[in-house]
Amino acid sequence: MSQLPPPVRAGRQQQPQTDEYDDGPFTFRPATKDGFNATVAIQGPSGSGKTWTGLSIASGLAEGQRFAVIDTERGAAALYVNDLDVSFDTLPMHRYDPRDLQKALAAAAQARYPVVMVDSLSHYWKGTDGTLDQVEKAKSKYGGNKFAGWKDGTPLQNEMIESLMAYPGHVVVTMRSYVHWVLENGSPVNKGMRAEQRKGIEFEFGVAAEMDEANRLRFIKSRCPSFRGLVLNQPNGARDIAKPYLDWLRDGGKEIDATAWIDSAKATDATPDSLLTLYREVEASSALATPLMHPQTGKPTNLGAYIKERGTALKSAA
Repeated sequence: MSQLPPPVRAGRQQQPQTDEYDDGPFTFRPATKDGFNATVAIQGPSGSGKTWTGLSIASGLAEGQRFAVIDTERGAAALYVNDLDVSFDTLPMHRYDPRDLQKALAAAAQARYPVVMVDSLSHYWKGTDGTLDQVEKAKSKYGGNKFAGWKDGTPLQNEMIESLMAYPGHVVVTMRSYVHWVLENGSPVNKGMRAEQRKGIEFEFGVAAEMDEANRLRFIKSRCPSFRGLVLNQPNGARDIAKPYLDWLRDGGKEIDATAWIDSAKATDATPDSLLTLYREVEASSALATPLMHPQTGKPTNLGAYIKERGTALKSAA
């Protein structure tokens, strides 16, 4: 009789780890306008009135409260304080790494400014240390291949835009623009104005408009029906843009205070289950990218990352 080989002890096969935060359910909910903020982009050439109009819009959206201006234009916004009779605080920026804009947005969110204005967003595309600079620096990692450098540049650009769109308040940005020429059959053809930012950037905003040297504003994209196809000569931003935009957002929608989410995320009695539930609530409101200063490290992060970090840590400790 042949002898059977001795048994071999097999280790328990490990199941692949799943992330309960990232592996959430796909849940449809009734559509509402709750929690939507105004996002406005104004583009135009130098001297067209972008800063003036942007400040007026921001003032109208702030409804009497002080707002924040992230200034890349060497203090241009501050020149209009007395002329426009608006109240705002400025943060001068001298390098334009997209991550620095995220830090500035986190600082503005921590200070609870109801509106933040970026004057201008173009610097974070083609200014010193902007996205184009980041791509140029990154290409050395890929044998001088600039196209491959976008592996580093694209995430920086996308994360910056996500932070901007998720700011817990209203957002106004200005962008420089230029005439876009294209060769057709050997002849240059004027294709209109294009913002000095990544192509298609205007579609990220709820309302986008362009201004010309005569201070004439033309809406090029608007979710708000009041502005579609509208042209305004020397507009009053507070009256002509901010008020009808706010009226439309509030018609059937209610404001959501993101500070309540932040307070819940930091609460001493928070549990892994309560934080996971909070994460799903924030996720449903498309607010995971809300810029936030980390309560412990003081470094910029976002609300979704902080909730996930804290929930995971509490679960591990338990």
